Amino acid sequence: MPPTPSGASLSLKQVLIYGGLLVTLSMGIRHGFGLFNLPITAANGWDRETFALTIALQNLIWGALQPVTGALADRFGAFRVMVVGGILYALGLIGMGISSNAFNFTMAGGLLIGLAQTATTYSVVYGILGRNVSAEKRVWAMGIAAAAGSFGQFLMIPVEQSLINQFGASDALLLLGLMATLMLPIAFKLRENTTQQVNQLGEQTIAQALKEASRNPSFQLLTLGYFVCGFQVVFISVHLAPYLADAAKSTPALSSPTVASSALAIIGLFNVFGTFYAGVLGQRFPKRYLLSGIYFSRAIAIAIFILAPISPLSTYLFAAVMGFLWLSTVPLTNAIVAQIFGVKYFSMLSGLVFFSHQLGSFCGAYLGGYLYDQTGSYDMVWVIAIALGAFAALINLPIREHALDRTLYA
Repeated sequence: MPPTPSGASLSLKQVLIYGGLLVTLSMGIRHGFGLFNLPITAANGWDRETFALTIALQNLIWGALQPVTGALADRFGAFRVMVVGGILYALGLIGMGISSNAFNFTMAGGLLIGLAQTATTYSVVYGILGRNVSAEKRVWAMGIAAAAGSFGQFLMIPVEQSLINQFGASDALLLLGLMATLMLPIAFKLRENTTQQVNQLGEQTIAQALKEASRNPSFQLLTLGYFVCGFQVVFISVHLAPYLADAAKSTPALSSPTVASSALAIIGLFNVFGTFYAGVLGQRFPKRYLLSGIYFSRAIAIAIFILAPISPLSTYLFAAVMGFLWLSTVPLTNAIVAQIFGVKYFSMLSGLVFFSHQLGSFCGAYLGGYLYDQTGSYDMVWVIAIALGAFAALINLPIREHALDRTLYA
């Protein structure tokens, strides 16, 4: 087992197991929200834009407040933040389950769960990891944690589909709310000794760190690229199921809801391998080139999927390829942030990059519903996703991964 850095308050085993469990729950539950799209809108008489707006708001709040939550975790410790996040996650799911009013549903699923995700997903867990794992193993460990979250996506899709089939969408959300309370005991296992926080940058302040990052060209390019990641993955996760339902009109084999749930589960399964190998390869090769390759490959995969005749097999193949590329950007992007700026304000700075990701997520979720309602088709959004993939592939190439000179703050 690789060594932990001097002064670490948690072992590598603790961080990987319990950090992995936390993101397994938090990322796994949210990955299945697309399965609730049609049953929730049908039961309440809403259009798809209403559901899409809830998920879009969730992603926007998650991204906008992630830097704030990250700063709180860096300053006061991640434990308190994770406990509050677990409580909000449970309340948000329960609120979605009992809401028959669109505004209340959006507040529960958008506001509460968006807040909860700032405290229970990668940025906070990676902050703990950065403080307790040696630098030479950091990107590998980030890949392991991301793979755990990916396994949660694979695991939770059939669970959520089964709950919907057996109990209906509303009661399924209530049961998921109870499941979310498991995040609370997990948070206790990740409680750090806050007196041992890393002070890598001497007396650098939060304001100095923000100014330094905002003026760094590599940070700016990384942030733009992450926007594309958010757009693509959230559009697919939220709108793939209704896209397949529409395609079933000409391809009856797609009419079974198990095709969509199986595709999302395949994404989660292959995501495990993609994120793991991203961490492994990130230890050996320039991470910017790996990111560029991921975005370009996504653009190609999407183009082939929408141009080729659609069938259950083509859908599963697309899901496998996209799954391998799905969150493989996460360990690479976060590792570049840590490599350039260090770990003192890592949760905050990774949160800033993630804000861009969530702006993309908002656009992918909302534009999917809006443009569908306007045009009766998802074709325009698929084309946007392809163009953005090519754009992200290009802008990641000039990124410089070297650590900044810290003598200014010594």
